[in-house]
Amino acid sequence: MAVPRNALKKWEKVRAFALGLPGAVEEFPWGESVAKVNKKVFVFLGVEDGSYPLGVTVKLKDETAHAHALACPGAEPAGYGLGKAGWVSIPLGQQGAPAAEVLCDWVEESYRVIAPKRLIAELDGS
Repeated sequence: MAVPRNALKKWEKVRAFALGLPGAVEEFPWGESVAKVNKKVFVFLGVEDGSYPLGVTVKLKDETAHAHALACPGAEPAGYGLGKAGWVSIPLGQQGAPAAEVLCDWVEESYRVIAPKRLIAELDGS
C-alpha cells in the first residue's frame, strides 16, 4: 500500500515535534514507532512503510480536544482497552484529516498528561 504523500508529510512533522519535546525518545516496541517520556508512551506513531494506514494515537484528557479528535474522519478510540483511558487513534490519510498543527497540539496535550512536572516546567520555560 502506497503511503499518501500529504499524510507522510503530516506524520513526519508530528514525529519531529514529538521528539523535540523535553526528555522525549523514540522506541520501536512491536515494530512500531512510539515517542516516550520517562519510559512511558505519549504518542503511538505506527509504521511509515505502508504496511498499515498512517496514523497517530494520542491520550487526550481534555473533553473538547477528545471530542474533536473523535470527530475526525476514521478516528476511533484506541484498541486494547486504551480508548477507555482517553487514547484516540487518528488516521492521517483520510480526506479531511486534521492539519499537522492540530495534531501537534494533541501530541503536546498527550505529553503533558504523561510527562513529569519538571519536564512540563521545562517545556513552559519555567
